[in-house]
Amino acid sequence: MKDFSALAAPESEEGRLLARLDPSRMPRHVAIIMDGNGRWARSRRLPRVAGHRAGIRSVRETVESAARLGLEVLTLYAFSQENWKRPRSEVDTLMDLLQEYLRKELATLHENRIRFSVLGRLAALRPAIRGELEGAVAATAGHDGLRFNIAISYGGRAEIADACRAIVRDGLAEEAVDEAAIAARLYTAGQPDPDLLIRTSGEMRVSNFLLWQIAYAEIHVTPTLWPDFRFRHFLEALLDYQGRERRYGGIEDGEEIAGGAAAARG
Repeated sequence: MKDFSALAAPESEEGRLLARLDPSRMPRHVAIIMDGNGRWARSRRLPRVAGHRAGIRSVRETVESAARLGLEVLTLYAFSQENWKRPRSEVDTLMDLLQEYLRKELATLHENRIRFSVLGRLAALRPAIRGELEGAVAATAGHDGLRFNIAISYGGRAEIADACRAIVRDGLAEEAVDEAAIAARLYTAGQPDPDLLIRTSGEMRVSNFLLWQIAYAEIHVTPTLWPDFRFRHFLEALLDYQGRERRYGGIEDGEEIAGGAAAARG
């Protein structure tokens, strides 16, 4: 069992949170909707792109935290298909920041044995950026540590549509099309589904993110804006997750099922 005591000073806020964390009940896969960059910048009377740049620090700290905590998979929602509708200057800045992050952090990914993956329709990206992403994926393919997915030009409905197209291309018979067949053709094929979905900035929606995969995920919403998200906020989300009783169905107990049946008969 992993020992978390060395990850922070015992007297620090992070140390106190770590002391409450149960290493035997950690989620295998954590997914995060990184929201609030624009509001962070606006509250400081800065241009919107300043919020995106400030959010890079949170990405770096979150990836390193997930690796140190021994998680299997971390997925960050960086750029949705809908984000292509934003002003061209903002989109270009986001892509430039992505390239900058990869160039600066590739050594850290190697050092921590982090395997990098990309989820989304990458054909929409500029060739230079696509090449940078594919290079990082190839360079870290042999690593056996944290699986770090970044969702770019991503949409949950588009992912399911792409999986259905793959089924058609593969010529599956009707009776062979089941949940396993679809899951095997998602961008996350072979990975465990998220146990925990975190959304920053207080918004209460999933924004077309991992729609198939989060069917039974626990959801933690924090009012913290993404550029302010730090290790302690990650630990708070994990503790919230460990305080839940996980259920894998739409009805929580037999009484509700019986009650519903009785109402239907009446």
